[in-house]
Amino acid sequence: MSEQSVLYGKRDGIATITLNRPEKANTLRSEVTQGIDRCLEEANRDPEVKVIVLEGAGDNFCGGFDFSGGLEHYDAIREQTYDPGMDAHWVANRYTSYITAFMGLWRGLKPTIAKVHGYCVGGGSELALCADLVIASEDARFGTPYSRVWGCHLTGMWVHRLGLAKAKYYALTGEWISGKEAAEIELINFSCPLEELDRRVQELAGKLAGIPLTQLVSMKLIVNQAYDNMGLQSTQTLGPILDGIMRNTPEGREFVRAAAAEGVRGAIEKRDGPFADYSQAPPGQQPRKRSQLG
Repeated sequence: MSEQSVLYGKRDGIATITLNRPEKANTLRSEVTQGIDRCLEEANRDPEVKVIVLEGAGDNFCGGFDFSGGLEHYDAIREQTYDPGMDAHWVANRYTSYITAFMGLWRGLKPTIAKVHGYCVGGGSELALCADLVIASEDARFGTPYSRVWGCHLTGMWVHRLGLAKAKYYALTGEWISGKEAAEIELINFSCPLEELDRRVQELAGKLAGIPLTQLVSMKLIVNQAYDNMGLQSTQTLGPILDGIMRNTPEGREFVRAAAAEGVRGAIEKRDGPFADYSQAPPGQQPRKRSQLG
């Protein structure tokens, strides 16, 4: 694990895991997901830790998987000989899949809180929504732009956290949603002004840390079991496989070609420009920057 990619600390029974690639919007690479997994293991094995907080450094929680540099770090995907069968093996195998790290927030029985600000999109939203509780700034932005090309739901949490009407709408459109709206439709638990986010999360984590650990893990386990019985695991098997297939459609290959030739910014402009959202939204609709707070 790169100590610069993921940071870990603990205090007063609360472990904090920080995605630490602020210059890249904390986007995900293999070393980041591996770092998250190791930090979650450390926190769950530590008898002093009762609650785990996941956050992002800088101005964003997580901008999804790292597609920068023309996808130069995804050699297999860039090649015309890309094998979707091997992709399915990779993402469905618990020893190689990033889903294992994401779901460490869910499977580890110590309560987890995702503290979200800025962008929380694509794989970043899949990660955050695996946490037990999600608190976001009101102007944070959640979304699945991969709904438009080159992807599919991965963890299924966009489906399992929402009712049918909203789950279907956002799955089909890929439209973004603010932290305030996400709380209103119960995709997440709470939202608050950006200036209050640190305090609100600290207060909630402290409240949980005052409850016996055995109570916390028992109550988490019974809720998790209910959702497992609804088919969460099968959703998480199918989603990443479909995600891989979407990388090998004609439109998916064109997205890769555009990203390699024009840079990821050019590919994203073509994808999101017609919708005028995400990076293509007007400045006034973008999330506020934590670095600019007084």
